[in-house]
Amino acid sequence: MVTLTIFIVVLALAFDFVNGMNDAANSIATIVSTRVLSPRLAVAWAAFFNFAAAFGFGVHVATTIGKGIVDTSVVSPILILAALVGAILWAYLCTHYGLPISVSHALIGGLAGAGLAKAGPTALVTSGLVKVAAFIVLSPVIGLVIGGLLMIGVSWVFRKASPVRVDRFFRVGQLASSAAFSLGHGTNDAQKTMGIIAVLLYSSGYIDRFYVPVWVILAAYTSIALGTLAGGWKVIRTMGVRLTDLKPMGGFCAETAGATMLIGTALGGIPVSTTHTIAGAIMGVGATRRLSAVRWGIAGKIVWAWFLTIPSSALVAGLGYLALAGFDR
Repeated sequence: MVTLTIFIVVLALAFDFVNGMNDAANSIATIVSTRVLSPRLAVAWAAFFNFAAAFGFGVHVATTIGKGIVDTSVVSPILILAALVGAILWAYLCTHYGLPISVSHALIGGLAGAGLAKAGPTALVTSGLVKVAAFIVLSPVIGLVIGGLLMIGVSWVFRKASPVRVDRFFRVGQLASSAAFSLGHGTNDAQKTMGIIAVLLYSSGYIDRFYVPVWVILAAYTSIALGTLAGGWKVIRTMGVRLTDLKPMGGFCAETAGATMLIGTALGGIPVSTTHTIAGAIMGVGATRRLSAVRWGIAGKIVWAWFLTIPSSALVAGLGYLALAGFDR
């Protein structure tokens, strides 16, 4: 049992690393698109603030993931193992092909699929899943609206300033906005892995109540920061170059909108997708110029990947659990 638990913890941290690789695009897409930083410097900047998020934002999302998707009474190491396998396979496949999916939703889908395979619909926590499902729609829409409104407001404030001055001001401003977004990304996404490890330790009897140990917090944030540092370069190109063309002002507005959404939902314990949020914000900023400024064909492929993520990872995890069910005692 100890060996299996250690293996699953390592696998969970590997998932966190892949999460960072895929979501590196979310953290640096705009700052690379506007050429404020080179891709290498941008991922280092994002990785630092991903880790810095470990200090001061609580563990509300971790609690939702650990207790709010699958009933803790049916959770077992084998169930967690199957959930992680489903999430990792789907996330790796999408990262390889440059699709900026929600790695968070891959994990949630994996948990739900493994839970269904083990105990049927009664294993699922309906209220938690409804919250996740609602924000699949709400997070990109809210990101789009906030990003668009910010862009309109900022454009009006700087309407009389010279383009050179505006560009110079927002190139500096983007350093702050991208840092804020990376903090939001870290506090939202690293906590999902923390929740998985915490519920594993609780279900295995290594902790006597559900909580997130300090070593789990530090390990999860280190893993996601290292994954961000490695960078999923195909995904970065999709989000930062192919979706729409941005100037520093637009990049600042998109990142600020995304950071506002992510930090707010993290403090509220709502596990949202950083991918959905920043993609919506980028589209909102681009659409303020003209609707054709957004490459809607690329956006459509991204949305299809979003909708396929939960059922695909759930299917893989469910099949994985059925294959391993004989070892679940």
